[in-house]
Amino acid sequence: MALAGIGCHYMALWMDRNTNTFTQMGGEGAAWIGQAPFTDARHVFQNMGDGTYFHSGLLAIRAAVAAGINITYKILYNDAVAMTGGQPLDGSLTVEQMVLQLRGEGVERIAVVSDQPERHAGKLPRFEGVTLDHRKKLPQTQKELREAPGVTAIIYDQTCAAEKRRRRKKGLMAEPARRVFINEAVCEGCGDCSAQSNCLSVLPLETPLGRKRRIDQSACNKDYTCVEGFCPSFVSVIGGKLRKPVAAKGAEGFAELPEPRRPELARPWNVLITGVGGTGVLTVGSILAMAAHLEGKGCATLNQTGLAQKFGAVISHARIGETQGDIHAARIAAGDADLLLGCDLVVSASDEALSKLHVERSHAIVNDNQAPTSDFIADPDAVFPASAMKSVIAEETGADKTRFINATAIATALCGDAIAANLFLLGCACQQGLAPVSADAIEHAIALNNVAVEFNQQAFLWGRRAAHDLDAVLACAGLSAEPADPADPEEAETAAPDEALRQGAAFLAQYQDQDYARQYSDFMTATREKIARRPTLSLQAGARFATVAARGLFKLMAYKDEYEVARLYSNGAFMEKLREQFEGDYRLRFHLAPPLWPGKDENGRPLKRVFPHWTLGLFALLAKFRRLRGTPFDPFGYAKERRLERQLIQDYKNTVAALVETLSDDNCDLAVEIAALPEQIRGFGPVKSASVSQAAQKQAALLAQFHDAPA
Repeated sequence: MALAGIGCHYMALWMDRNTNTFTQMGGEGAAWIGQAPFTDARHVFQNMGDGTYFHSGLLAIRAAVAAGINITYKILYNDAVAMTGGQPLDGSLTVEQMVLQLRGEGVERIAVVSDQPERHAGKLPRFEGVTLDHRKKLPQTQKELREAPGVTAIIYDQTCAAEKRRRRKKGLMAEPARRVFINEAVCEGCGDCSAQSNCLSVLPLETPLGRKRRIDQSACNKDYTCVEGFCPSFVSVIGGKLRKPVAAKGAEGFAELPEPRRPELARPWNVLITGVGGTGVLTVGSILAMAAHLEGKGCATLNQTGLAQKFGAVISHARIGETQGDIHAARIAAGDADLLLGCDLVVSASDEALSKLHVERSHAIVNDNQAPTSDFIADPDAVFPASAMKSVIAEETGADKTRFINATAIATALCGDAIAANLFLLGCACQQGLAPVSADAIEHAIALNNVAVEFNQQAFLWGRRAAHDLDAVLACAGLSAEPADPADPEEAETAAPDEALRQGAAFLAQYQDQDYARQYSDFMTATREKIARRPTLSLQAGARFATVAARGLFKLMAYKDEYEVARLYSNGAFMEKLREQFEGDYRLRFHLAPPLWPGKDENGRPLKRVFPHWTLGLFALLAKFRRLRGTPFDPFGYAKERRLERQLIQDYKNTVAALVETLSDDNCDLAVEIAALPEQIRGFGPVKSASVSQAAQKQAALLAQFHDAPA
């Protein structure tokens, strides 16, 4: 069990980490001093930051030592007050000094862990009980200290990832020559990378073959923990740079934009800016305020950042009046927002934001990009409720005064970085006459901000153009408008089994050969013939079951063994995707756990190793031997995981055949749910084994319901 502290450590309370309570600064562990004699729990962990330690946390540790309780202080040394903006500590503090202080207070066992332990080699005081390890050893270190009597301490040395990102942007820290890329074709969408990294820069990617993962290169903190996910789809790109967008086609064809009208300032014009930390939300408010100042208007801003230094909710209030005397408060009152500039859909639909809107007064321009929330980290199938959030915003402002636009996708395509989305939105608002300052004043304010001036001015200009002629901007960005819904959904539903069967067979022919694809087609054709003969089954219900069964069987038959992973790296599509995102001279590193190589990592999983660029040649060679798959000459086919995958195919065919025998409109929903279970079997190695077990449990429960349902 762990106890939360204050600041960033408070957030562990809602992160499913068996963490309880919180405390004031300097009170860490004090509650346990009183509770320890009256509970069966013999030990707790207490979280603490280095800022808290320097301020008064050492006094709490002194009290714990004096009380003689069993507690391990986990002290994060990230050399900044990262929670509130990356300020430096109020004094000098090093890891070596902390070790000396803790030993002086009577802490005998001190473990230093770091992502770069070599920085401390030979520098730590040579006391008995002081150890130095890589952060990968943290689980074992925690288990050891949990059993040690008295007060122990872990000093975790790693600069805050969000703070590293800030310093790199300011040129205070070198940019690593390494980026992580996910081969979406290999990715299974299991979510283990998110579980290992707890990072929201690992985004969902919807594909015809299901939900996969991609790295948001604009927001990536370069922590690289996602690579620890047990998956061969991760590739490190060493050297090179993110490809800059080619000059947008047709940009030169835009006529000079008309000067937008501006709202009257009989009363202050109130702009509520909503978004997430680390994306420049506060900058938008500052630029608006400076633009107002340049025009001699009154202005006031108020920023609510809370726990928002990276990916947390941020709400910025910007009020602009004809004179400063017209503004009597910085905060926008309930129902008084004239414009909701929604840089993030989730925050825009929050109660705090909605409370500021009024249907008779407010307008809204909202980025409807589906940025994942923390739910996606724990649940790879989490559904983003975009429609519901858009509806509630439109209800509060009025549908005719609400505009949703995927600013992230458009700005990234045009400017090369998602960070441009917020100023793109400001450009939209300005051109639509919803900003009480001129476009020239905003551009001047961007110049005075003196950060990526040309980039930000271009983002603002593209936003103005999008408000004036969105179709032309989409064409320049190489994007298309939302596809229209099918004219006849019922007709599309009945045709779905044919399309699923065609696509599956075509893929399996490349996966193995025509004979393998024929096995798939023959089984599904026979299954559909049996479905057609069911007297108690409607055409639509039968088509729905056949479609899901075709996808389920395809998923199991196209299991990603060594040959398939090699094919998906060497068939040209991977390198094409890579070249779309990176340019320059770069080399690749592959993170793999070959089945014939022994070794386990700290968590008991097969050990992942790093393989050089020339592994691409080995992939091409290995892919040529894929027709050995499943034969006695397949050296990988004897592995437990491969035998299980072949057995799953046969078991699924038996299950589908049994379901069809009693399939009817009454039990079709249950049958479809059972047939869809292969979609939940994802991942590689131990991750896949766990998903197979979970799917088997669900299938047993659903089959019991199916057999009890009326036939």
